[in-house]
Amino acid sequence: MKNRSMQEPTFLILTALAAGPQHGYGIIADVLRISGERVRLSAGTLYTALDRLRGERLIETDRQEVVDGRARRYYRLTADGAARLSAEAERLRGNADTASARLHRFRLSRPAFR
Repeated sequence: MKNRSMQEPTFLILTALAAGPQHGYGIIADVLRISGERVRLSAGTLYTALDRLRGERLIETDRQEVVDGRARRYYRLTADGAARLSAEAERLRGNADTASARLHRFRLSRPAFR
């Protein structure tokens, strides 16, 4: 599992939780903001992902409170989750660096591209 790339929604959910504990709709809003409004998670998709991430011990429940008569559960990143997020960020950074370097060489070899 450690070498498998992470799906973008998972990466964004863990990134949202790296800022601190959040409840479900806070995560949805943060993912939308982080992704430049490209990734819009439905509640069903989010809670399915949260259950999976809890099962993988990448996140855990932080606390639960009642707001307007409804339970609101907050989630937080675990140390394992932070390690996986860090590894994925490094993998993506390496891929982006390679792409940038190759594009730079491409532009130099094709002056009309500029």
